[in-house]
Amino acid sequence: MKIVRTDAELELPNVDRRLRVYGATLVLLPETTSTDTLAREVRDADLLLMCYAQIPAQVIDAATRLKGIVKYGVGIDAIDIPAATRRGIPVVNIPEYAEETVAEGAMALMLGLARRFKPLQRQMETEGWAWPEQRWLASDLAGKTLGLVGVGRIGRSVARMAGQGFRMRVLGYDPHVDATPMQRAGVEKCDDLVAMLGRCDVVSLHCVLNADTRRSIGEREFAAMKSSAWLVNVSRGALVDEAALVHALTTQRIAGAGLDVYSDEPLALAGHPLSPLFAMDNVLLWPHLTFYTHEAMARLEDETLERCFEMLEGRPVLVKSHDPRLRAQRERVRFAD
Repeated sequence: MKIVRTDAELELPNVDRRLRVYGATLVLLPETTSTDTLAREVRDADLLLMCYAQIPAQVIDAATRLKGIVKYGVGIDAIDIPAATRRGIPVVNIPEYAEETVAEGAMALMLGLARRFKPLQRQMETEGWAWPEQRWLASDLAGKTLGLVGVGRIGRSVARMAGQGFRMRVLGYDPHVDATPMQRAGVEKCDDLVAMLGRCDVVSLHCVLNADTRRSIGEREFAAMKSSAWLVNVSRGALVDEAALVHALTTQRIAGAGLDVYSDEPLALAGHPLSPLFAMDNVLLWPHLTFYTHEAMARLEDETLERCFEMLEGRPVLVKSHDPRLRAQRERVRFAD
């Protein structure tokens, strides 16, 4: 039995240990693995575990024994799901392990922007103190308007924290969610994204990445936002036209941004399209780690193992996601309500 796990930099000690105890030969591949090498390793594998690696049709079509693909995370845009479906290879993700965790991360970025964490921390590290001068004047979140682009599980958690915890008014744009469930979550549904953006003090992105949402926040959307507004993105970097974002920040079209995800990862201090953001006091940059807590990783490892054992033992794999790309599968899957 052979199992291939990509993105070995993301340590999953319990998963790796349990799979080896189960009797599998585990091949760990780094993030820099080429498509050709991945296809060669997957050719005789029984299972493929991936997180960030691209899994194109070339890799899937090369596999002769593959019983399934497990995304140990949420987003599935890196997997050629039609290619897997043609081969009858089930694909599953782990959609629930970090809902609250990532929502807390989004709130932390909002607080960091509002309270000017980055320049204050720099001041303390270099001078040891900061007196109450105008340049340190911060903002409350209470009474501000938050706009959610995407009101799924994580978006609804953010809405609860922001509304009940910080007394923010919460608006939501999501063509796939009706007004009634939004209202139950404390969100006012908006049908026009651009119109909603003009009402928001903070815009937070929580939608999946697909052909419809890719670069959906671009020049037109930044032009619609208040010049005092902040953008927060803990979802997918490619939801944003990043060149337009750099321009909006450079020209002070918007007031700031808190980012945990990027189209091209990892970032770099120089030579990356987003490198100029490192020097901006009104931009918080995190290394795609809002999901990374003790509690969330324990949940992720436990459920990843459940899905792995289902596939290896020939049982129908449980699909908890409501993403239509996964719900369209018909072979060797079962669906949660």
